[in-house]
Amino acid sequence: MTHQRAEYPLDYSTTVDKPTSDRVQNAAGAAADKAAEVAANAQEFAGKVVDQAREYSDQAQEAAKNFKPFVEKSMKEQPMATLAVAALIGAALGALWKR
Repeated sequence: MTHQRAEYPLDYSTTVDKPTSDRVQNAAGAAADKAAEVAANAQEFAGKVVDQAREYSDQAQEAAKNFKPFVEKSMKEQPMATLAVAALIGAALGALWKR
């Protein structure tokens, strides 16, 4: 049978000194603050990305509106050449998309 030595208490939670407990709480608080800061930075970055994507979308729509009359004129005057150019553009975009 094993005997309990007096200098080794069974309940080790009572032997934690106050400074160690304070350091653990301070570290946990600092980690929580850092996590909140990272989350705020990520949210700000995501907002900027959304705004930039919206701006690019608006620019693409404007370019398509400006390009439409040229395509319509080309379709009336040279339908086969316009179709060939569209096919080439489609193949190039497909190759880029595949990568």
